[in-house]
This record gives sequence, structure tokens and C-alpha cells, in this order.
Amino acid sequence: MTIKKVLVLPGDGIGPEIVTEAVKVVQAMALPIEWEYGLIGGSAVDAVGIPYPETTQQLARAADAVLLGAVGGPKWDPLPRFQRPEQGLLAIRKDLGLFANLRPAVLYPPLVGASTLRPEVVEGLDLLIVRELTGDVYFGEPRGIEMRDGERVGFNTMIYRESEIRRIARVAFEAARRRRRRVCSVDKMNVLETSQLWREVVEEVAREYPDVTLTHLLVDNAAMQLVRAPTAFDVIVTGNMFGDILSDEAAMLTGSIGMLPSASLDGAGKGLYEPCHGSAPDIAGKGVANPLATILSAALMLRYSFGWEEEAAAIERAVRKVLADGRRTPDIAAAGEPVVGTAQMGDAVVAALR
Repeated sequence: MTIKKVLVLPGDGIGPEIVTEAVKVVQAMALPIEWEYGLIGGSAVDAVGIPYPETTQQLARAADAVLLGAVGGPKWDPLPRFQRPEQGLLAIRKDLGLFANLRPAVLYPPLVGASTLRPEVVEGLDLLIVRELTGDVYFGEPRGIEMRDGERVGFNTMIYRESEIRRIARVAFEAARRRRRRVCSVDKMNVLETSQLWREVVEEVAREYPDVTLTHLLVDNAAMQLVRAPTAFDVIVTGNMFGDILSDEAAMLTGSIGMLPSASLDGAGKGLYEPCHGSAPDIAGKGVANPLATILSAALMLRYSFGWEEEAAAIERAVRKVLADGRRTPDIAAAGEPVVGTAQMGDAVVAALR
């Protein structure tokens, strides 16, 4: 194996705690990885005044992959927009050209009771949300807040280029070929021109994949169907804003957002890997955060950036084993169940690997 360089960005809140456990698990496999550390988000603002400093940019560009904890917290909410921790996350995605966000939502059998849905509705859940990450209303220009006719007006621009839609659609269809060969494209084409173009281009790309079935849903209906019949989905592909919302909804189907990993890819091997949840400042430093989403994100890193499928699968099997053995952090524990802490859960995964 060639030595791979990983940049670790612990971030804010529970970020340092959960990233420590993910690194511990990967290091237990004695893989040829060189680890470097950097600052992003609020921790970078505190240290140097901006959420994505030049030193972090250089490290990120030189790395083969980036493993990130979480950013943000109320401490930094009063700051101007350019200093908000979340701007660091948007900046690194843009800087590295990470246009495809993959968010698998899998309900592990031991956690069926942790979902807010009835077991017969959610059992067997295994879907993948493919979210476009560098376009849409989050990046569109013009944007801002200004005075018009004596009052403040906020405005953002929802915009997609045909090429952006085409490349994310291909990611979704390729992913579906490795799964159950079904893609559901989510848009709002009945009212948005952006979505009208989205649907047209996705249908054009679908012709390149005659072995994959394509369906469409409007985003409001998709949100309802995710709760009504979540196991009917295989791969969902959608834009940046809709994907942001739907992936968090899907997270709760699994019992806890603390179980959901994600991969943000550039299409050429480089990726940023992070849990779907936030920085949870209310429990930071208490040693009770669930590290499994971050550990599973590290498994995605081994798979998508390094091509180490066996090693990725080994981590995923270890997570399944610790859950089957009854290990639970507070977020996934039923009433009265014993719980373990962040480090204990990481240790359990390491032991399961061995």
C-alpha cells in the first residue's frame, strides 16, 4: 500500500472527542497513513481570526483526504458572517472542489427500537442520499441584505449550471449500479426554473444508464415519503439545499443523527469525511458523544479516497458487532439501558476489529 496523507480537522464542540476515536480505530489497523492536524471553524477563529486559515488550506490541498469533526456553536453566533465557523466548512468544500456529498442512512437491526418510526415501517432501511454540494442557493450570487423602500431586504440566488447537474447525476447513477439500481431525483420543478433544468438534465443522464430505474419526486412529497415508506428508496439525488434538509430527516430514521457518516468527494479521489451531526456544544467535554458516525466516516475515507474496501468493510463490521453486543452511547440507548462513553465506544470498536 502507498502511504496516504490524512489531514485531521477536529473543529469545535464534540469534534475533538469524536475525531480522536475515529483516528484511534484506523490506527489500530496499522495502515500506511501519515496524520497531520489543522484548525477550522471556531477554533481557527479563536486562534487566527478566520475559520479557514491559509495554513489549513495548504495542508488540505496537499492531503489525500480530510477527516473533520464538527464546526460551530453559539459562542461564535454574534460574529460577522465572514468569521462564522460554518463559513470555514463551505470554504474548504469549495477550495477542494468537493461537489458530491454521499450520506448513507442505514438502520442497524439492534437500533430498530431507537427510531421514532414503527419497526415495521423502518426495518431494513438502507438508502443513500447524493447531495450536490457546491451550487444552489448556498453559493449563488447575488446575495445579501440591503435597504429597499425604507426596509431591509434579504436575498439569495438559486442557480445551477447544466454541467453541475450532469456531474452529480452521474455520481448518483454510478452509486445505484453498486446498489439496487434505483435513483429517485428530488426537485421542485412545478415552481422553480432551476428545478425544471435539473429534471431535464437528470433525464438526459439517465439515458446513459438503461440498467438503472429513474423516478422523480417533488421535495415536499419526498419529505413525506421518507417518513411514510423510507425503505422504498435506494439512491436519492438532489440539490444542495433540498439535500441538506432531507439528509437530516433521513438521519432520524436511523434512531440518531450520531449514526450517520458522510463523504464529500471531488470526483477524482480526494474527499472530506465528517459525521452528519453538528458540534453539540451542550455535551462537549463530557465524554458522552457518539463517535460512531465519525468512525463510519473514516471507513468511507478508506473506501472512496484510498480504495481499501476490505479495511472499510472491517470497520463497518466492527460497528455492527459492538451494537449487537449492546454497547450504547446515551443518544441511542433505550430507557434503562446501560450506556458507555465516547472513549469506551471507540475502544469497543477497536476490540471488535481484533
